[in-house]
Amino acid sequence: MSILEQVQTLFRDVFDDDALIITPLTSAKDIEDWDSLTHIQLVTRIEKHFKIRFTVSEVTKLKVVGDLITLIETKTL
Repeated sequence: MSILEQVQTLFRDVFDDDALIITPLTSAKDIEDWDSLTHIQLVTRIEKHFKIRFTVSEVTKLKVVGDLITLIETKTL
């Protein structure tokens, strides 16, 4: 399973939407319920799933899902 597919599963869990489709260009403005609280839940879920930790500065630089995937790749490879 690719990182994008794994992240999509985590997004679906956090947003409680089994039909949610994300792409590398998806951003917070594309998902209606994506607010600061769900952002924290999402980051925490991703950190647990991939057994990694993000710094605050890394998280604040994320603009789209593709940035997140790249960051996950750098921490897991």
